[in-house]
Amino acid sequence: MENDRIKQMVLLKAIAAKEASRSLASMNANQKNKVLSAMADALQQNTNEILFHNKIDIEAAKEAKTNSALIDRLTLTKERIDNMTKSIKDVIFLNDPIGAVLEESNPIVGLNVKKIRVPLGVISMIYEARPNVTVDAAGLCLKAGNAVILKGGSEAINSNKILAKIIHEAGLKAGMPPGSVQLMDTVDRTAVQEILKLDNFIDLIIPRGSEELINFVKNHSLIPILSHGKGLCHTYIDKDADVNMAIKISVNAKCQRPAACNAMETLLIHKDMARKILPNLCKLYSEANVELKGCNISKSIVDSIKSATKEDWNTEYHDLKLSIKVVNSLEEAISHINKYGSMHSEAIVTDNEQTANEFAAKVDAAAIFINASTRLHDGGTFGLGCEVGISTQKLHARGAMGINELTTTKYMVNGNGTTRS
Repeated sequence: MENDRIKQMVLLKAIAAKEASRSLASMNANQKNKVLSAMADALQQNTNEILFHNKIDIEAAKEAKTNSALIDRLTLTKERIDNMTKSIKDVIFLNDPIGAVLEESNPIVGLNVKKIRVPLGVISMIYEARPNVTVDAAGLCLKAGNAVILKGGSEAINSNKILAKIIHEAGLKAGMPPGSVQLMDTVDRTAVQEILKLDNFIDLIIPRGSEELINFVKNHSLIPILSHGKGLCHTYIDKDADVNMAIKISVNAKCQRPAACNAMETLLIHKDMARKILPNLCKLYSEANVELKGCNISKSIVDSIKSATKEDWNTEYHDLKLSIKVVNSLEEAISHINKYGSMHSEAIVTDNEQTANEFAAKVDAAAIFINASTRLHDGGTFGLGCEVGISTQKLHARGAMGINELTTTKYMVNGNGTTRS
């Protein structure tokens, strides 16, 4: 009986979203920006209420002995709410992608062909832990002219409910079509199963969360998927690296926010640099309470490094833990990354331009960082306003996904009584 109720609820929301998507597709930039501005103002005005409901989720997570990385992703603060508000305001200032002419040609006399950007239609975000996704996804989808169906995890249900309520009510008052932003406010997993069947109404699924969640969606969806895979990121310190720069980048990549998917999990160091850099670097890691695991060479240089196993090279810690490996060459570093990496974010620190170019050409990842931290792989940092995730697949988008990645194309063909002979 309960399954039937959820099935009906999901279907009705999908129908409403499809209807809303048709109205959104014809809204101009000013109309959409008015909606987004109202949402941003409403979030700011209701900060205390948001924090109150988020605290309920945090306390429940602590009682359930949830790991610290998940609690970090779940936690909202005034600063993080300010950042969510800023993200929406940043999206407002982005150029409206809809209607942009990507290509234009006159292939035969009397025929003009334009390839233009149009909305995808209806997008469903299925995600875990991060309540900011509720706001980021709604803002980006609306700016790109899409309706969005949101399904967050049970651990953030109270946070997601209040955020969705606030932006939905504000959006409606500002002229947003009903059904444009909807939350599946149930913790029952049946809702996810039903969403994945509705290929007649939903145009794209974006799962964001654990490998378990993403694999479930991949295995059960009838709808195209744009997936946010795990972030097993590396930093390689080359023999021609600037020592101070390498230390600065390596500490930031691991310690700035270790629970993030773009945090470094494995540090690779060229053998000629290992003794010059490891003692000072490991001292800083120790001060930051980072647990270090490494190869035999790294252990011989710094006593506090524990033995790394093969499993460590393949582990996304999401924590203050780091694997360290000393390599003999650039080629060995590239080989290690391509074997164990998740095609997310990979970095090299070097003053050798040729080495940097070879690393960039041969490492298979959504983003390559040269003399910069992997923590920079983020929609806001890249000027996208915010993101709906970081795609580690190759079609139809890769890397940080902003408004352009939430569109498709349409040919507009104008003739003058033109026919085919």
